[in-house]
Amino acid sequence: MNSDSIESMRHADVLKRLRRLTRLMDTTFALPGTRFRIGLDPLLGLIPGLGDGVSALISLYMIVLARRLGVGRGTLVAMLINVGADALLGSIPLLGDLFDFAFKANSRNLKLIQRHLGESEI
Repeated sequence: MNSDSIESMRHADVLKRLRRLTRLMDTTFALPGTRFRIGLDPLLGLIPGLGDGVSALISLYMIVLARRLGVGRGTLVAMLINVGADALLGSIPLLGDLFDFAFKANSRNLKLIQRHLGESEI
């Protein structure tokens, strides 16, 4: 195996991890009777004081992985804005919880990564 094939395997593994985390945080559960899906992000946001911070840390980890993939600075900044908006607006009692159910920062960030890398979207 040459170094290019090893690197492409690592690249694929990181993308796979990003897709799994995105699903976990944004679309794991189907809301009965609807086509709407939610993940752990809005559920964690229901935990006062702690949940939004935990969600933000997971989202920041995803940005670290994106950097390892070589995602450009502009895309990383856009990703940080998504995470910041999710954390800031999501921390507002009641209204923020509704925002968390709809915004899906991780899905937005995965699309940004895939667009940057020329990958097909999930």
